[in-house]
Amino acid sequence: MHVRPRRSVLYMPGSNARALEKAKTLAADALILDLEDSVAPEAKSIARAQVLAAVKAGGFSPREVAVRINALDTLWGLDDLAAVAAAGPDAIVLPKVSSPHDLMVAGRMVSELDAPASLRLWAMIETPMSILGAGEIAAAARDPMTRLQVVVLGTNDLAKETRARIVPGRLPMLGWLSTAIVAARAYGLDVIDGVYNDLDDPQGFARECAEGRELGFDGKTLIHPKQIEPANAAFSPSQAEIAQAKKIVAAFEAPENRDKGALALDGRMVERLHAEIARRTVALAEAIAAREGDQAANGIAAKRRETRGSP
Repeated sequence: MHVRPRRSVLYMPGSNARALEKAKTLAADALILDLEDSVAPEAKSIARAQVLAAVKAGGFSPREVAVRINALDTLWGLDDLAAVAAAGPDAIVLPKVSSPHDLMVAGRMVSELDAPASLRLWAMIETPMSILGAGEIAAAARDPMTRLQVVVLGTNDLAKETRARIVPGRLPMLGWLSTAIVAARAYGLDVIDGVYNDLDDPQGFARECAEGRELGFDGKTLIHPKQIEPANAAFSPSQAEIAQAKKIVAAFEAPENRDKGALALDGRMVERLHAEIARRTVALAEAIAAREGDQAANGIAAKRRETRGSP
């Protein structure tokens, strides 16, 4: 079972060259190099140039690199899409996706530009129309043309468009969040929670991460590097969860249990669906361990290059 961790997905403003370079040293699972909301209109051109240069230069691995372009109906969107597709990130993030049509247009353009088959699209769910059409948007993943892989919640835009307040527990938004999660899961997509705005409230951030994991999110989008570690912790299985998962897997793989649909384990009845959940937990834990090992090795190599003064 292949699982790619997306516990921490950090937005990095494309207009900040220093931040783009620093991103190569951060422990985030994924980076969204941003050309949209975090970039002022007068800085759009320089941001695009800097992001393209950063993506082409590489050095981000094992972090997943996505670029959020401007919406296709803006002055910059179509040029963003063409330029970013040629640069070769792991994914392009499409903001304000309101219907499957948006994904089809973007997917067709990317294919016509001969972008590599590995390039994926991530769809942002951040408008009332995208909530109403969440199922249809996620269903677009059935068409390979869309390259759709991940759904990302834009909770700030949802609050703006609906006039809902962002409060602890996010009660006004729970229905929308769950709708997006169910839509994503119905079509085998990962789904990433929205950002937490208060950088001086670590307890609130940790609470919202825990709530997001309970709802079923794979991870959380972040606005500052100091949010990476708590997000990684919140969306990682605990040692107790890993141990229990391995125990369930082993129980069903025992010769005497291979034909059983359910069995008793530690005083509880567990079914084969629990074994499937357990296998994913183990796979996620192994992927996280591999990712952290790769990041540590890359960090050591980077420090050696700095010490030697090599490029």
